[in-house]
Amino acid sequence: MFNYPQIDPVAISFGPINIHWYAISYLLGFYVCWRVLVSLSDRQRQAWRREQISDLLSYGVFGVILGGRFGYVLFYGFENFLQDPISLFKIWQGGMSFHGGLLGVIAAVAIYAHRNQRTFLEAMDFVAPGVPLALGLGRIGNFINAELPGRITEMPWSLVYPGELVGRHPSSLYQMMLEGPVLFAVVYVLALKSQRVGVVSGSFLIAYSGLRFFSEFFRLPDPHLGFVAWGWATQGQLLCIPMLLLGIGVVIFAKPAIAPTRPTVTGRGRSQKKRKS
Repeated sequence: MFNYPQIDPVAISFGPINIHWYAISYLLGFYVCWRVLVSLSDRQRQAWRREQISDLLSYGVFGVILGGRFGYVLFYGFENFLQDPISLFKIWQGGMSFHGGLLGVIAAVAIYAHRNQRTFLEAMDFVAPGVPLALGLGRIGNFINAELPGRITEMPWSLVYPGELVGRHPSSLYQMMLEGPVLFAVVYVLALKSQRVGVVSGSFLIAYSGLRFFSEFFRLPDPHLGFVAWGWATQGQLLCIPMLLLGIGVVIFAKPAIAPTRPTVTGRGRSQKKRKS
């Protein structure tokens, strides 16, 4: 049993301006996502240019922030929203939901694909491998903030949170590993090998929902919600069920990828090549 490491959530201060570790974890997550997508584009048959990746990521950033906030208010604070609808826009009060962020990203990618002559599933398949490591970094931000406490345990690696005397699972670290490196390994390998459009994004939904459902057994339910179904299921687990079903449907109906057509070499082009040689 160890004492929870008390880390100042403020990383840098400039007078009245405070930069929190949580915000830094998000910024690092977006950068890592960009690097993964650049690496992936170099290995796929239909490469994405760097400016296209930057544009796509810009859409995704807005989707994560807006969807994450709206999802948190609607999924985890709906009663408060009914009493104070303006709370939906009070981003500075904190509170982000992965499932809401996912819906925001889906909407953002759909808009990008429509505006840039890409199919929706093609764009989602490309984005999916960039998400897990960013999620893992976000969980590190949760850990620094002493958020997402785990359930009581006597395991030797349990942590005693500030103001408590009992040991708890370091659930944010569990989720960091499962939603980060483990999920990344699964989705990235599929992105390199899959020959069907939709398999990567569908598999992401399946793998994430399964890993999140499992990790929720070690995480303390949200205090204001408690267990929301069957006497043991958390809100996070319930939200994973439609996500799992959607992922299975996407994989089942995935279609073979269309091989890119190579540019036709004209007779003039051949003659020019011969003259250069």
